[in-house]
Amino acid sequence: MADEAERINTPMSTQELERRWAAVRKAMEAEGIDVLLMQGNQDFMGGYVKYFTDLPATNGYTVTVTFPRDEGMTFISQGPFGMDRLLPPEGDGIRRGVKRVLTTPSYVSAHYTNDYESELAAKALEGYSGATIGLVGTGSISYALVDYLKRGRFSNAKFVDASELVDRIKVIKSSEEIALIRRTAAMQDLAMEAAFNSVEPGKRDIDIAAVAEHVGHTYGSEQGIFLCASGPVGTPAANFHRHMQNRTMQKGDQFALLCENNGPGGFFTELGRTCVLGKASDEMKEEFDFVLRARKFTLDLLKPGTSCKDIWDGFNEFMRDNGKPEERRLYCHGQGYDMVERPLVRFDEPMKIQKDMNIVVHPTYVMERTFNWICDNYIIGENGPLERIHKFPEKIVELG
Repeated sequence: MADEAERINTPMSTQELERRWAAVRKAMEAEGIDVLLMQGNQDFMGGYVKYFTDLPATNGYTVTVTFPRDEGMTFISQGPFGMDRLLPPEGDGIRRGVKRVLTTPSYVSAHYTNDYESELAAKALEGYSGATIGLVGTGSISYALVDYLKRGRFSNAKFVDASELVDRIKVIKSSEEIALIRRTAAMQDLAMEAAFNSVEPGKRDIDIAAVAEHVGHTYGSEQGIFLCASGPVGTPAANFHRHMQNRTMQKGDQFALLCENNGPGGFFTELGRTCVLGKASDEMKEEFDFVLRARKFTLDLLKPGTSCKDIWDGFNEFMRDNGKPEERRLYCHGQGYDMVERPLVRFDEPMKIQKDMNIVVHPTYVMERTFNWICDNYIIGENGPLERIHKFPEKIVELG
C-alpha cells in the first residue's frame, strides 16, 4: 500500500488528524453523542468528510462516514457490490483512522439505488440502534439515508444535529492548516498573474480562466471555480460561470477574474481582481478606491469576540452613508475545506469571530457603469487580521 499512499496530493500529517479526532471525541463525550454520521458527494462544500478522513468526496459520488466516539471510522463509498474490508489499526496508508471500508455502486441519478448506501450505513452502525447519533452537515446528508435509518432498526435511536459541535472545532485552524492555507493564497497569486499576462484581443473569457486553472493544478490544486467576465469599459462586467464565458475580448476591454480554487491539502482561499486591456477609466479607479475603504472598514471590525451581525450591520450603515448599495448576499466569510465555511459575516450567524480563522473579505457592488470589488484572505490574530495572505497588487491592473 505504500505505493498507493504516494499518490496522495499533499496529505495532512497523522498528528494533525489525531488532533482533530481527539477534539471531536472530547466534545461528543461532553454532549452525550455516541457516533457521528456524515455524507458528501463533492469537494466544493463537502468539507466534513475531508476533515475527518483527509479524503475528499468528488464527482457527485457519495461518501458516507461514521465516526464512533470509541473506535475507528467506517468509510462507505463508490465501488463494487459486497466489498467489506477490515483495515489494520494503522490504516492502509490512505484511510487513516478508518477501521472498515464498505462499497456499493449507487448513484444519486438512479433513485432505486438509494437504499444501497443506506443499507451499508446501517451495517456500519450496528450496535448503535438505541444510541445517540449525531448528524454532521445535515444539508449534505440525503433524505434517503436518514429516512432509511429511522424507518428501520434505528427507530429507537436519538438523532441530533451535531454540525455545530464539529464547526466549533473545524473553523479554528492549526499551524499546519494555516501553513497550507498560505500556500493556497500564494498559488492563486501566481494563477492571477499568469491569467492577466495571457489577456489579449481575440481570446475568450474561458481561455483566460483556463490559464489560471492550469497554474493551480501545477501548484497542488485539485479543483475550483473560476468566475470571470469581460466587457467594454463603461459597462458592469460582473463575473459568470463557465457556461457564460464564451465572449471574445476586444482591445480596450476590462476583464474581471475570481480564482476560487483549493490548494495543497485541499484548503480554499479566493482572489479577485480586474484588469483592463488598455487604461482604466477615472470612474473605475474612484470606485475601486472606495472598495478599499469598504474593505478596511470591515477589517477593523474583524476582531475576536465580535459578532457577525454587528459587522454586517455596521458595514451596511457605512455603505448607506456613502450612497452605495447595501450588501444583501455574503461579502465576508470563513474558508477551509469548504469554499464557503462558517462564520458567515451577516445578520443570521451566531458564531463570533475568533483567533486563527481563515476569513475572506470581498466587498462587491454593481453600479450602472462599473463592477466594483476586491477579494483577498486574512488570518485572524489576537487583535484582528494578522495580514493579507495574498500578495497580488491591490489595484486595477492596466495592460496597455
